Amino acid sequence: MIKRISHRQDEQGDVPGWVMITVMSAGLVAIITAAAGPQLRNMLTQALSAVGG
Repeated sequence: MIKRISHRQDEQGDVPGWVMITVMSAGLVAIITAAAGPQLRNMLTQALSAVGG
């Protein structure tokens, strides 16, 4: 006998909420990268040149 899996309506999840969280997270990453990108690039360049000799 085949057993059916029943899904209740309230177990489907909140898709718009997850979309909003994802978009806001991507926006924060873009803002932080734009603000701190040049400083992070300089730090990385200095660290690599110090290690490379």
